[in-house]
Amino acid sequence: MADLIANFHTVLQRIRAAEQKYNRLSGSVSLLAVSKTHTPEQILTLNDAGQQSFGENYVKEALVKLSAVAQKQLTWHFIGPIQTNKTKDIAQNFSWVHTVCRITEAEHLSRFRASVGEPLNICIQIKLDNNPRKSGVALKDVPALITAIKTLPYLRLRGLMTLPPYVEGFEEQRKYFSLLRALFEQLNQQGETLDTLSMGMTHDLEAAVAEGATIVRIGTGLFGPRKVTTS
Repeated sequence: MADLIANFHTVLQRIRAAEQKYNRLSGSVSLLAVSKTHTPEQILTLNDAGQQSFGENYVKEALVKLSAVAQKQLTWHFIGPIQTNKTKDIAQNFSWVHTVCRITEAEHLSRFRASVGEPLNICIQIKLDNNPRKSGVALKDVPALITAIKTLPYLRLRGLMTLPPYVEGFEEQRKYFSLLRALFEQLNQQGETLDTLSMGMTHDLEAAVAEGATIVRIGTGLFGPRKVTTS
């Protein structure tokens, strides 16, 4: 686990260095440790080092881990595609969902969240390219989705999330993140109160921080290459 702790401190240093370089407030960017395919023991090791928030993509796998580390007060974020038959488990076991794309998903999440009491924090996933295999809301469809979400009592709309295409080069990476930032600022100018930009991963976190990310989602940079799963 020594490598995991070393990686953790390296990632934190990258985040803090980017905050300083791009005139962000110190501590304004949060690390979300993407623990999909990794073990409860690794999660506990990171938690002991100070990491509180963890992201999972697969509901079945996540529920096993949540049970295994239930003695810890961790904050769990769902960052994978939302399947209708999994919305109850997502709504009742996670504090955040970053990948809302459709009003039907939002309606299911709100209904199942009612038994928890407090609202579920959500981000709308925005699609910034034309890749048909990627999930996300087209820019033109965002206002209507927000209007619908705001009628749901057990959801709290926090912000926007994106998963841009993999590109090399800082300026090319930054171009995609700037599109999300522009939408974020436009919506707030129109009266929304969004406070979260979930964007940036291991290879492009600096570009994301430069464009206003408040949460960066880091997996490989912490845990190393992951095993493939479809659970």
